[in-house]
Amino acid sequence: MSVDAVAPKSASDQPPPSAPIPEFKTILGHPKPLWMLFMTEFWERFAFYGIRWALVLYIVAQFFGGDGSGQAPAGRTYGAYLALVYAAAIFGGYVADRVLGYQRSILVGASVMAAGLFLIAVPNQQLFEIGLATVVVGNGLFKPNISAMVGQLYGVSDPRRDSGFTIFYMGINLGAMISPVLTQQLAERVFGTQAMPSYKIVFIASGIGMLISLVWFLIGRAQLKGIGAPAPNTGGFARVIYVLLGCIVAIPCVYFMLAAGANVLQGILSVLFVALAVLLLAEGIREGKVQRDRVIAMLIIFAFNVLFWMFFEQAGSSFTFLADNIVNRQFGDWTFPTAWFQSVNSIAIITLAPIIAWIWIAMRNANPSIPRKFGLGLLFNGLAFLLLMFALSSLVNDAGKIPFWTLFMVYVIQSVGELCLSPIGLSMVTKLAPVRLVGFGMGGWFLSTGIGNNLSGIFAGVVSGESGMSVQSALKGYTFGFWSLLGAGVLLFLIAPLINKLMHGVK
Repeated sequence: MSVDAVAPKSASDQPPPSAPIPEFKTILGHPKPLWMLFMTEFWERFAFYGIRWALVLYIVAQFFGGDGSGQAPAGRTYGAYLALVYAAAIFGGYVADRVLGYQRSILVGASVMAAGLFLIAVPNQQLFEIGLATVVVGNGLFKPNISAMVGQLYGVSDPRRDSGFTIFYMGINLGAMISPVLTQQLAERVFGTQAMPSYKIVFIASGIGMLISLVWFLIGRAQLKGIGAPAPNTGGFARVIYVLLGCIVAIPCVYFMLAAGANVLQGILSVLFVALAVLLLAEGIREGKVQRDRVIAMLIIFAFNVLFWMFFEQAGSSFTFLADNIVNRQFGDWTFPTAWFQSVNSIAIITLAPIIAWIWIAMRNANPSIPRKFGLGLLFNGLAFLLLMFALSSLVNDAGKIPFWTLFMVYVIQSVGELCLSPIGLSMVTKLAPVRLVGFGMGGWFLSTGIGNNLSGIFAGVVSGESGMSVQSALKGYTFGFWSLLGAGVLLFLIAPLINKLMHGVK
């Protein structure tokens, strides 16, 4: 879910040599600003994941009158939205590096994102999609830059660095864990009912969370002692105005890509990815055989990354409809809320991350290579779909429901796959991309993830069918998912020696 939000722990995180890292007061052994960034990210993730569980349900209820025929377009909209969030991060990083600086990019991004979250609460489909486009643009300025600032608090050789990122990573997952629980209570217990949830309250609560993130960072950024601030004589406040105007121009562009549909967006993203791949490969060829081979290895991994996220991101689309309609959530007189399934991933990540990290260390020389860790990620993702196949074919009760524990464990198993794959992705890019184009390599990682997210929406539409999800349509779709992931995982294991050879010693 959130692992890829953490910036790579490399020298590229550091301020230029002319700007040495300041001395900070410490709290629990870490620079004081880390805790300010922790809470800033906590509230941003609260806002981002607050709407995650409600988006597809709201689209069906508000714009399709609750009819099952709305599930497929809702899934496609959700996938396109996520894809554009990742694509926007590429441009957000560029703006921070070249135009505005990290601090101001975060403040502008938070402001724009909050405006979008309040806008999607308006019960009008066109304004809803404009609001989603606004969230995309704002998140693009926020997402890549606050993570990078964490790295700038530490020297490259600082032994606290890894644990600092771990603390920050906990903030990400705590926000993502708490948000669905709280927003569901507001929507179904305080301002609505389980039969008629007040989804607009979810969006308003998320907007308030984003404003808290904005104010928290605005007040706390003095602690940073200039880290992430714009360089002197770089245009001052005028550049902020220019970026805001750029956001106003970008929002309609994003809106039209959302409105054009997932299939059109897939074409656009694919063209962008091919162009980026050609650029990386040309630079690799220019630098020599070793760098050329490393770029080829990286692009192969990107292709498998697309497939992983295509099926992993069913969590926010088709799995939501599965939970709402086909999973038995009754425990006596109490019904487990659909929204709370979105917290399972974060709980599993927080619980399992140190265990997985210990396993890699304990394996020593038997520690799997990068491609085989990616292969494990695909295979665990496939196991989650195998469990759904079993449940939908053998465990359906007379009411047409599958047991609660099956979907719960699907989220847990997928989280194991995520931990095998996602944490090493950004680190891999810093090692394999040409030195002059590491930023473009990062762009390739985010773009491949975005393409996978867009395909997840298209696939979710297929799973739902024309009239809404049924046991039969879900079984057919998830069977395809299992065999695709199994085949890709096995293939990656088989070609791992070739990819390792292309990597020329990179571990």
